[in-house]
Amino acid sequence: MSVAQAQKIIDENAVAVFSKSYCPFCKASKDLLNSLNAKYTTVELDLEKDGSALQDALQEISGQRTVPNIYINKKHIGGNSDLQARKAELPALLKEAGAL
Repeated sequence: MSVAQAQKIIDENAVAVFSKSYCPFCKASKDLLNSLNAKYTTVELDLEKDGSALQDALQEISGQRTVPNIYINKKHIGGNSDLQARKAELPALLKEAGAL
């Protein structure tokens, strides 16, 4: 999967969460988004045929290789700790992105 394909997922979704199905930090991020009733797209990298290549592409885009790798309104938010740290402003960010 190319950088262009990864960027397309980011560009076409108000919220994109690149995750791994077994990752507890990914689960915590998705739980937070679910608690706010946010609409988001999840790409489970460990279940995707091209997941490893997609993870490489995400590193090129954001400099972050770890998951979760979260984008809201095409902006890189970071990982779970970054998302949790923005809990107070999250409803406004999600609303602005059209994800609420």
